[in-house]
Amino acid sequence: MSTPDTESAIRLLEHLIATPSISREENATADILESWLNEHGCEPHRVDNCVWALAPGFDPSRPTLMLNSHHDTVRAAASWTRDPFTPTREGDRIYGLGSNDAGASVVSLATTFRHMRNEPLPFNLLLALTAEEEVMGEHGMRGFLPHMEQQGIRIDMAIVGEPTSLQPAVAERGLIVLDCVAHGKSGHAARNEGVNALYIALDDIARLRQFGFQRISPTLGPIKISVTQIEAGRQHNVVPDECRFVVDVRTTDAYTNEETAEILNAALQSDGRPRSTRVRASVIPSDHPLVVAATSLGGTPYVSPTTSDMALMPFPSLKIGPGESARSHSADEFITTGEIADGIGLYTRLLHNIRL
Repeated sequence: MSTPDTESAIRLLEHLIATPSISREENATADILESWLNEHGCEPHRVDNCVWALAPGFDPSRPTLMLNSHHDTVRAAASWTRDPFTPTREGDRIYGLGSNDAGASVVSLATTFRHMRNEPLPFNLLLALTAEEEVMGEHGMRGFLPHMEQQGIRIDMAIVGEPTSLQPAVAERGLIVLDCVAHGKSGHAARNEGVNALYIALDDIARLRQFGFQRISPTLGPIKISVTQIEAGRQHNVVPDECRFVVDVRTTDAYTNEETAEILNAALQSDGRPRSTRVRASVIPSDHPLVVAATSLGGTPYVSPTTSDMALMPFPSLKIGPGESARSHSADEFITTGEIADGIGLYTRLLHNIRL
C-alpha cells in the first residue's frame, strides 16, 4: 500500500526522470535535489553537481555514515520504445531513464535522511547525492571526497544506493585497462625480413591466457584477464614493426592496482601502460556493522558484478538499493512503486539496526 512518503518519493523521481541528467550534464537535476532538500528543511550544500546535507548535531568525535547514490544517467539506448524522459506509470511500474539506476535509490535515501536526520543515532549522518558516477568523472565522487576533507568531515563508512534487489553487495572488482604495444622491426614479408611485432604480441597474449597471480582473494577469487582488442600492420607485404592490444583486467583486493599492473608488465615483452589505477576493488569485512545490520534483516551478502563509486571510497562501503541490476542501462528501464516503498523501509530499518 502506498504511503505519503512513497508518493512524495515517486513525485521526486518523476521530476528527475523528466529532467535529462547525462553524466557531466547534471546541473538541472542537482537543482531539483537541492530545492527538494531545502523544502524539507534539510539544509543542503552543493559542490559542482554533487548535493549533500549533514544531519544536525555533527560531532567530529563520532563516526560518520554517508548515504550515497548518484543522479546522473547513461545516454538512452536507441531501442527505447518510450520517450526515456517522460515518466510513464503502467500498473505499478514507472518507466524512464534513470528510474532504476539509480533514481529509485536517490529518492529512497533522500526520504530516509529527511525522516531520520533528527533521530539520536550513534553516528553522524551525511547524505551525498553525487554526479558523474557513470563516468567516474572528476566532478563526481573524485571531487566530492576531497571537498569533505576540506570541510573537516571524515567519512568512516558508506551505504551506496544502487539496484541490488535490496540485497547487500559486499564486494565488487576493480578495473585496469592496459594499453600494450609490442615493438618489432619492419621488413619485406617475401624475404622474411624484420622482427614481427604481431608475433611478439601473440606470444604475450598466450602468456596472459595462462597467467595466474600467486595470491587469490577469499571474497573475489582470482584476478581475471581478458585481451579485448588488437591492431597491427598497414599492408599485406610488410612485416609490422608495431602491434597494439588492449587488456581488460578485473582486479581484487589481493593486490593493489599498481602492484597488479607492475606484475603483468614484468611478465610481458610488450610495453603495457594502465589508463588509470583509481578503479579499485572493494571488499567490506563480514563482521563490519553495516554487513551485520543487513544480514540481521535477512539480507544475503553477494559479490556485485558491476562497478560503482565504491571503487573510489577509501573506507568500508555496502552497496544496497531498490531495483534490479539487469535493468540498468537497458531500454525501457523501470522501477516499481513497491520497490521504492521497500527501499525506504529497508534503509530506515538498516540505520536503526547498526550497532557500533
